[in-house]
Amino acid sequence: MKEFDYIIIGGGCAGLSLAYELNIHSKLKDKTLAIIEIRDEYKKDKTWSFWKVSSHNFEDCVKKYWNNFTINIPNHTKHIECKNTPYQTIDSGLFYQKIINNLKQNNNVYFFKNINEINTENSYIFNSISDIANSKNNLWQHFSGFEIETNKEFFDEEIFNLMDFDCDQKESVHFFYTLPYSKTKALIETTWISDLNNSSINDYDNQLKDYIENNLKIKNYKVNFKETGAIPLFHPKNIKKLNQIEIGTAGGMTRLSTGYTFLNIQEQSKYIRQNIEKIKDVKLFSINNKYQFLDNIFLKVLKNNPDKMAQIFYKMFNCSPNTVINFLSNKSSIYEDFSIISKMPKGIFLKQLF
Repeated sequence: MKEFDYIIIGGGCAGLSLAYELNIHSKLKDKTLAIIEIRDEYKKDKTWSFWKVSSHNFEDCVKKYWNNFTINIPNHTKHIECKNTPYQTIDSGLFYQKIINNLKQNNNVYFFKNINEINTENSYIFNSISDIANSKNNLWQHFSGFEIETNKEFFDEEIFNLMDFDCDQKESVHFFYTLPYSKTKALIETTWISDLNNSSINDYDNQLKDYIENNLKIKNYKVNFKETGAIPLFHPKNIKKLNQIEIGTAGGMTRLSTGYTFLNIQEQSKYIRQNIEKIKDVKLFSINNKYQFLDNIFLKVLKNNPDKMAQIFYKMFNCSPNTVINFLSNKSSIYEDFSIISKMPKGIFLKQLF
């Protein structure tokens, strides 16, 4: 069986981002790479959205960006500006197409469906796959979305709705999320933060239909695309292996309090590329430990007080937009951290410290 210098297990966002980063910086000019991916074809299957707090390789895959957003709870709405760090959404179809076309030009890059097809003995492995099948009791951010098109102009395409908590919570944390791509097209998602044991909250299609027709008052529309997903709000436990690094969510690149992962993956990919010649000896790239500490407290509060979370998220945005966005994107200063903490209800947060 053929040997490779590098192997990437999982050709999703993390695996492809790393492969692309290595390739465009000529790190695969005289090195071979095998990508292990089970899918038969790459096509649009999801969207990735984030505030642009750092540069990335995929500006040409950005479907839309916004400089304004809202967050609302029953009877109250905040309108917030984010011109300094626009909110971007990436079309996965464009992302896949760009990277696959690029990698196909390099004869040192190969795709396989099963790792048993190659010899791994002398390779360095980057793994983006974790075994999280038995983790239903943990917290997840699980969601489903319809990309809809209306027959009349309806949406204000200059502002998106980050969180609409004016909906049934069912003793969990639930909100809707709306990204208007144009006056007639938008992605609308129902999002839950809970474990995966409550089947009564998994009727996503009914939730979306009810929200679109009764909350947004849209009666005539068609669904062009549907996406469903679940992001673990916990770090998978991986067995450390010689000559292997975990990447993406498997490597701790998901921000646990938010689910944001895309830009963390890009920064991890850049770090690996910069250190690829000495990758066995350098410190692993990780999100700052302070966020892991703060997120663990936040998620304990969320798990024990789901009925209070809408108000907590809403109060967070009493801080300046830059402060909140920096905090949610792992870019905040100590001063900004304390500014966020000062807006939180002290009693229930302090309780989780002990």
